[in-house]
Amino acid sequence: MQSLAPEHYQQMRAGAQVLEADSFGDKVLRLKDGNFLKLFRRKRLLSSALLWPYAQRFANNANDLQQLNIPCPQIIGVYRAAHLQRDVVHYHPLPGETLRQLHTTQRAPTDLLEQLAGFIAHLHDKGIYFRSLHLGNVVLTPSGELGLIDIADMKRQNRPLTRTQRLRNFRHMLRDKSDRAWLYSDGNKRFANAYRKASGQPLQLEGLE
Repeated sequence: MQSLAPEHYQQMRAGAQVLEADSFGDKVLRLKDGNFLKLFRRKRLLSSALLWPYAQRFANNANDLQQLNIPCPQIIGVYRAAHLQRDVVHYHPLPGETLRQLHTTQRAPTDLLEQLAGFIAHLHDKGIYFRSLHLGNVVLTPSGELGLIDIADMKRQNRPLTRTQRLRNFRHMLRDKSDRAWLYSDGNKRFANAYRKASGQPLQLEGLE
C-alpha cells in the first residue's frame, strides 16, 4: 500500500464524478479517464481494518478471482490517504451491466437465471464466500460472462463451501425484494435446478429470506 499525497489525490480527483458519498465524504469516484477510486473509512478505532485495510482486501480478492478466471475489476493501485483518513483502491471497472439493471428493465437474456445459478455454484465450489452477493454486484460483461464487483467483503477457502455456508450466502442474496421476486419468478424451479445440476447440491431457497 502506497502513501497518497494530498496533491496527487487532487490531481486524480480533478473532474471526477461522485457516484457514492455519505455524510463523511466521497466513497466512489469515476475519474475523467473512466477508472474508479473507491475510498474506505475505518469506522471504529479498533477493528480488523487497521491491520487488514478494506482497500487491500479489495485488491487481494481481485487477484484471487483473476486466478480463477472470474471477471472482476482490474487493480491499478492501493493507497493510504492519511490526510483524508481513508484507504483507497484505484481500479479499472468491470464493463457491463449488473443483473439488477437487466432484470428491472426487462432486458435480461432468457437463460440468465440458469447462467447465474451456474456461476454461483462455481463460486461456491471454488470456496468463494461473497457476503455482498446480490444482483447489484453481479455483472454481465459484453462478452456474455458473469463477473463480480464491490469485492472487498469476500473470503476464499481451500475447499468448497459447506451446505450451511451456501445457504447463508443465499440468504444475503435474497434480502432485496426485487431480486427475490426475479429468482422466484417460476417458483424457483429453473434457478434451483440449474444450481443443483452445476454443483450437485440440492437447493431450497424458500424460507431463507
